[in-house]
Amino acid sequence: MTPWCTLWGLMATISIITSSTCVYAKMNVIDECWRKNPNWRSHRHELAKCSVGYTGNMMNNIGRGVTNYKVNDPSDDAMNPKPGTLRFAMTHVKGKVWITFKRDMNITLQKPLLVSSCTTIDGRGVNVHISGGACLMLQRVNNVIIHSLRIHDCKAQPAGPVLGPDAKIVHLGPVDGDAIRMLSSSKIWIDHNTLYDCPDGLIDVTRGSTDITISNNWFRFQNKVMLLGHDDGFQRDKDMKVTVAFNHFGPHCQQRMPRVRFGYAHVVNNLYLGWGLYAIGGSMDPTIKSQSNLFIAPEDGNKEVTWRQHNENGMSYNFLSVADVFENGASFSQSRSDDGLAVKPNYTKEQIFPVECATKVRDLTKSAGALKCPKASRCSIKS
Repeated sequence: MTPWCTLWGLMATISIITSSTCVYAKMNVIDECWRKNPNWRSHRHELAKCSVGYTGNMMNNIGRGVTNYKVNDPSDDAMNPKPGTLRFAMTHVKGKVWITFKRDMNITLQKPLLVSSCTTIDGRGVNVHISGGACLMLQRVNNVIIHSLRIHDCKAQPAGPVLGPDAKIVHLGPVDGDAIRMLSSSKIWIDHNTLYDCPDGLIDVTRGSTDITISNNWFRFQNKVMLLGHDDGFQRDKDMKVTVAFNHFGPHCQQRMPRVRFGYAHVVNNLYLGWGLYAIGGSMDPTIKSQSNLFIAPEDGNKEVTWRQHNENGMSYNFLSVADVFENGASFSQSRSDDGLAVKPNYTKEQIFPVECATKVRDLTKSAGALKCPKASRCSIKS
């Protein structure tokens, strides 16, 4: 795995605020941290201090040695990228890089974009689409922020070479057309993106990836939304830990919000605007704590939130619902017995955040997705 940018210590575990304590706020804790400042453009790097959940803070992405890089060219060349393009930043800029965009643009990637470690892609203030071609891949990297992008209509790609970090040629196998795919990566924060209409999934966390926070995103018009865990044979995913918070699922999302294999997911303060087959599911001993979410069942069809893959191997399922709110007939089938694994996410001091009442989820998620940010104004409206 790519070496860490800087060392970060293990801190004592602290329990999250329990469901009996609710914080009433119009903004969630992440947005409260930066969106109230009308001069956020002059303090972009402050965003790195606002992440919570298993990612913790993203201080390794800022500070001494960071390069500010502005994309001014939406073109793409998978093997010989031009200066000013997004791929050039990934392949030729070393160390910490904070990427912004000069203007609105649509980027159609020829091949998957291999995101480098210690990278922030910050689309605030402009309307940036990545669509119509390949999309993003995070492979054996760490300390990555992906913020305020619109990623949609990705295309499956055949096997072939692509220029990767440090201008090294990487030979990739075929890819299915996920919007954001993580493989063997850690400390990744995916925040305030709008994702839809991809042929496979929108976010995959696979092959031992862990310490992930997926927050404030708007997922819509998609069959398979979010997969956490590679496959039923990849037991390294037992160590996977993912926080899924303040997201808006729907309309027209069918399943995998998320689907979890082996690992632990804390699913908290999300809005579920219907589903098809199910909302939250799993296989191979997953542990899922669903806390203070708002589940609005579809008018017709399945009202049950959960799904478990049937097996003949005696696999257990730790599905726990705490202080969730269910509307329109929604129901949640919990595990018959809880072995304690689902009770606490055991966040460290830098990861912990207040859980807010499910009755406030509409307010907490109303700006989920990529934001419109008028000049000299706060970012406040999703698009």
